[in-house]
Amino acid sequence: MPIRRSRPVAVPLLAAALLLTACGPGDDGGGGSRADGKPEGRITFQTWNLRANFKDYFDGVVRDFEEKYPDVKVKWVDQPAEHYAEKLSADAGGGTLPDVVNVSPDLSYPLARAGLLMNLDKEKAAARFKGEYTPEAWQGNVLPGLSGAYSFPWYLNTGPLFYNKALFRKAGLDPEKPPRTYDELFAAAHRLATAPGGRAATLASAPTIEDFGRYGVRLMNDDATKFTYNEPKGVELLGRYKELYDRGGLDPQALTNTPEKAGQKFLEQKVAMNPGGAHDLETFKKNAPGLYRGLGITDAPNNTGKPNMYVMGLAVSEKSRHKAAAVAFAHFVTGRQNQEAFAHKVAVFPSTRGSLQDPYWTRDDGTDAGRVRVASARMLKGAVNYTPVVMSDEMKTVLRNEVAKALQGKKSPRRALDDAAAQSNALLERG
Repeated sequence: MPIRRSRPVAVPLLAAALLLTACGPGDDGGGGSRADGKPEGRITFQTWNLRANFKDYFDGVVRDFEEKYPDVKVKWVDQPAEHYAEKLSADAGGGTLPDVVNVSPDLSYPLARAGLLMNLDKEKAAARFKGEYTPEAWQGNVLPGLSGAYSFPWYLNTGPLFYNKALFRKAGLDPEKPPRTYDELFAAAHRLATAPGGRAATLASAPTIEDFGRYGVRLMNDDATKFTYNEPKGVELLGRYKELYDRGGLDPQALTNTPEKAGQKFLEQKVAMNPGGAHDLETFKKNAPGLYRGLGITDAPNNTGKPNMYVMGLAVSEKSRHKAAAVAFAHFVTGRQNQEAFAHKVAVFPSTRGSLQDPYWTRDDGTDAGRVRVASARMLKGAVNYTPVVMSDEMKTVLRNEVAKALQGKKSPRRALDDAAAQSNALLERG
């Protein structure tokens, strides 16, 4: 299920897409239909690693759509998670991009820059549906420097932060008042690291780009051509993490811990806070019942009042021969009824306005899944996607390595962030 997958590198996509644009569309009628016309014709709908678990659901959606629009036939294709970006790159380069395609913002960005995706805000036939989605979800598909949304919002996800109430209590902290801001986080971490009754690290991982965003750091310039997380506020945050690391507030292996190792540290009650999901609760119940009984669930601290979220969407090809059908189908799949039905099948959240007020997402039903679902749904109000759409895995590695050097004292926080931003900006220019 491609909910929180690692982000594929978008450079090959952009290169192929720009090459196609430079050559111009062929004479096969690509892009010839009107989006505000009658839905008709054959269209292709591509998803991202969803067939194995949700074949019946999507077969039903296609069947229902074709009954509603008898002049349209939909061919559903599904691509594996591995090499999905490369597949999109090949389609873009070959002029065979599906009419409706499952993308995340980082994948839609290079295609939109090359003019291969429909700008939904500028196309009236699509823009008229904007009010059906939450403002956060629509904004999550607005791409920097392009002034518009390029995908119909589909499912959303966010993750709660688990915390160990027993460790909070031992440190003299109120277990019912977890830290909400970074000031509160660092104050609590200091108490946890120095408490006579039982010292503990607070976190098992070094700060990521999302932490800089939640702290209130400006991550990029407005047109996403330059990283700016090395501004004074970013240096301030890294300096505070350096102090935390020196005092034992971070796990000693924080610089090398994988998410799995960080989760194990939390399970072993060696750290007080760690992100997680509903599946973790079953593990806690089985392997750490004491932790499970005293488990707190909150959102990650932030200074902006806006939690982080992950966004998935359905884009419409600007070169589609049957734009009206493609728009109608993308809207149909992402409509409230189908989104809610899908979100009941898997731990994701609908992006349609009003859906999250349903009791399914507001009332704890006593199950582990329900407990996390309700806590997570509350976090989506006002949420944003903090990770810049142009930030590749290589750029994230650059930042991680420079952060590690700062925490180890090999570089000052300012020098580390200046170097990270310079390296990443050079990668952007080459891309």
